[in-house]
Amino acid sequence: MKWFRKEKKTETSPEKESVTKGLLIFAHPTTVISVEELLKDEGYEIRVVSPPPSYRTGCDLSVEFPLAVEAEITALLNKVDLLPLDVVPITSKGMEPLQFVRIKEFVGDYLMIRAANMKMTVDKKDNRIVNISGGGCPDVPYLATEMIGKRLNHTPSPGEVGYSLCAYSLNTSYEELVKAIGD
Repeated sequence: MKWFRKEKKTETSPEKESVTKGLLIFAHPTTVISVEELLKDEGYEIRVVSPPPSYRTGCDLSVEFPLAVEAEITALLNKVDLLPLDVVPITSKGMEPLQFVRIKEFVGDYLMIRAANMKMTVDKKDNRIVNISGGGCPDVPYLATEMIGKRLNHTPSPGEVGYSLCAYSLNTSYEELVKAIGD
């Protein structure tokens, strides 16, 4: 008679899940933008996200990164004097970053992409920007004036003409629209 041992299936509890991602928390969104550029240029797989509510103080961004490279990243950031206020492992539901980009398709031919508080809406028939809204930065009216009514491929990206956190967020919306429907 053969003895068989059945493998016991166990569900992984949240406490036992391995932590693979972390967040770099910074005092200013402009620092996050610099860190994003540096880390992407160095080849790190990172993404800019909205920090969890317990780390928010206003218009905030943080950097999600693989914890396996935490030592390398913090050494690099230390070298260029861009140290985070905190490095937080994403260990529980309350620590998950918030979704930075949201896509909304409207009845008809309109697609809106929201990044943080900035929204850009495009007519999918001709890729014309029909609305820009949100944010509270002083360059938002200028960005809207420069872009509304133009096709995606005939307008400067918001990152080229704006310098605020709102311009950064709008540029993210712009890039996501280009990916979604082309330029």
